[in-house]
Amino acid sequence: MSTFTSGTARAALRVCLLLATLLTLAAPPAARASTAATPFKVLALYSGTWDAAHIDFDKEANDWFPRQAAANGFTYTASTDWNLLSNGGVNAYQVVVFLDDLPQTAAQRAGFEQYMRGGGGWLGFHVSAFTTDAASWPWYHNQFLGSGNFRSNTWGPTSAVLKVEDRTHPATRNLPATFTSAVSEWYSWSNDLRQNPDIKILASVDPSSFPLGTDPNQSWYSGYYPILWTNTKYRMLYANFGHNAMNYDTNTRLSSTFASETQNRFLLDGLKWLGGSDGTTPPTGPISETAWYSLTNDGNGTCVDARSAATANGTAIQQYACNGTQAQQFRFRPTDSGYRQVGVRANPAQVIDVTGVSTADNAPLQLWSYGGGQNQQWLPVEESPGHYRLTARHSGKCLTAAAGAANSVQLTQRTCDGTSAQRFTLTAQP
Repeated sequence: MSTFTSGTARAALRVCLLLATLLTLAAPPAARASTAATPFKVLALYSGTWDAAHIDFDKEANDWFPRQAAANGFTYTASTDWNLLSNGGVNAYQVVVFLDDLPQTAAQRAGFEQYMRGGGGWLGFHVSAFTTDAASWPWYHNQFLGSGNFRSNTWGPTSAVLKVEDRTHPATRNLPATFTSAVSEWYSWSNDLRQNPDIKILASVDPSSFPLGTDPNQSWYSGYYPILWTNTKYRMLYANFGHNAMNYDTNTRLSSTFASETQNRFLLDGLKWLGGSDGTTPPTGPISETAWYSLTNDGNGTCVDARSAATANGTAIQQYACNGTQAQQFRFRPTDSGYRQVGVRANPAQVIDVTGVSTADNAPLQLWSYGGGQNQQWLPVEESPGHYRLTARHSGKCLTAAAGAANSVQLTQRTCDGTSAQRFTLTAQP
């Protein structure tokens, strides 16, 4: 005969419920359901009514994200109807993005808080955290974001070297230890996020960035500035960028928020985590801007090489049997809009250059000190994992090897034709 009384059963049940509650509080809410057959859905809310730089970012984001959605297994809908937060419309989406604003009405705010507490995902940019009156919505500014009031900003907009502080989070696990961001204006806050036990800072301004800004009166010269973070009680990410450099007289864009491939990897990996689809195999990832790579031609098996291991201006860039020397190792440093300067390891200031800024087929390649010329910038396009074609910015033509494997044949640019002579395997070197 059992001695387990009904009172004992009730006590055990209370203990189990307490443990379940504690475990729930220790992790962000589970993502709203989506399956491989049903891509997760992203809703981007924006206002598009204030500051030409923010409006321009909206336009750029609403062009970039749909293209990424098609390639990365999610859908993207942009709307200026913030009442989707209050009328339940947001519940059809796994992720909501705030591009340039935040909810203004009590109903919108209540709806957003309910959405987040129910397991929704959120990605906020730049202005979505801006306030000088955090007390007007304390849950959002002091608890959810943790940042409090806006304190200061840099000016004008510049890129920054960011230090990745947590490379275990799904949004940052494919990032290098440091990387150069796209151009933005940067905000600082009244609250020290390091003192908030719920906040995990993912990346901050690296000290090598200082001074940060171009106006001496609106620059940062030292200090600690978080840029990317998450609140561990929610499925959320905040990114302190989203302000393009602008010519305000003509409303002309001078920079792109999506110019940094590494920063873009954070956005895509972050969205996949927010949408609940990050359990898939991690992507091959962007070309690291800090790693050194050998470039092996897929057509003839030779390596891109600086002739005689020289680094002087005019040194021929040739094909040569792969030998692992520094003459065959290159670093891809971002310029903007996805383009890279390709510097040789023996002297990284010397980059692959199209001789004479020629736009002709068969123009030879050489090393030359980097001066910002478009004939010194290359767009790597991944045709299959690890295999790239490299397109010269000034001409739109492809870096090309010879048909045969003979040593010392100088490399050229030619009209892109899709052949293996214009495709290179990048292999990271120690």
